[in-house]
Amino acid sequence: MENIKETGAIKPEENISGNKKPNYPSYIEENQDNQDFQSYSIDKDYKSVYYFLKEHGFSEHYITNLRKQLGFILVNNTNATTITPLKKHDTLKIKINPNSKTTIMHCILPLDIVYEDAYYLLINKPSGLSTMPNKSHYSNNLAGAICYYMSKKDANFTLRIANRLDKDTAGLVLIAKSAVALKDVKVLNKKYHAICTGVIDKELIIDKPILTTQENGINIRKRTISPLGQSATTFVKPLKLLKNNLTLIELTLTHGRTHQIRVHLASINHALLGDEIYGEKSTLINHTALICKEMSFYHPYLKKTLQFTVPYPKDFISIINS
Repeated sequence: MENIKETGAIKPEENISGNKKPNYPSYIEENQDNQDFQSYSIDKDYKSVYYFLKEHGFSEHYITNLRKQLGFILVNNTNATTITPLKKHDTLKIKINPNSKTTIMHCILPLDIVYEDAYYLLINKPSGLSTMPNKSHYSNNLAGAICYYMSKKDANFTLRIANRLDKDTAGLVLIAKSAVALKDVKVLNKKYHAICTGVIDKELIIDKPILTTQENGINIRKRTISPLGQSATTFVKPLKLLKNNLTLIELTLTHGRTHQIRVHLASINHALLGDEIYGEKSTLINHTALICKEMSFYHPYLKKTLQFTVPYPKDFISIINS
């Protein structure tokens, strides 16, 4: 059901997942002695290692890779398998990165690193840079640049991106340095800023399902609003009315469908400035005026919420201040 609501006092972050600390079990421990393994002190009996891993959110893909080589699973420092029973007070160690390393072409590009530790890497991606390699950007993309950067630190690095951005969208991209670190990112709140066409002077909730259509079995790039689509909700908050009949807005999402912000705003006749798919080309900016400006997530190893904000790109600033 299509729905647009006006509201004077919405708090979008509370509608997504809130800022509450996740309830991480007490058995999780960081193994300081061997950075290749994650150590767990088991707090109850389990039928097998497999049941423990599934109960605590590990994917089938990750578990399959653990099975591939003896020594990737240790129970009380002895080689084990996924069918090995676990008893209370056992110590389980699992290989942090059992996957094969990412082998995409490396790209020697500067990275704007906002934050880095042993578990996560946070990048401020510029607009115009594709996140992943494709036919048009095979040797010039963020993934290749990250792999090149990480190859100096970890020869077997596997790329795991927690959130992807469209090529023209600037802003924060979070990379987990291991499958365990990716699994443990339970709260990932993002706020986008954008410049849209027309005047928005009230907070809005856009609740419209988004459909991906196909042509000859291939997904069409442009998404549409349709009752047959997937649920999607966008919270819109006006920040500043600009010249040239434009508005600076803040957006938060539920679901995070492909092109969600772009298709939702176009559906209410407020397409993003510079959006040539859902709006029209602009002389003020040469790309879609959208940035993932703020991000917060609960760091399961530091046991605290980290919050980050990046500045507007120069072309944004020039429009905002004109």
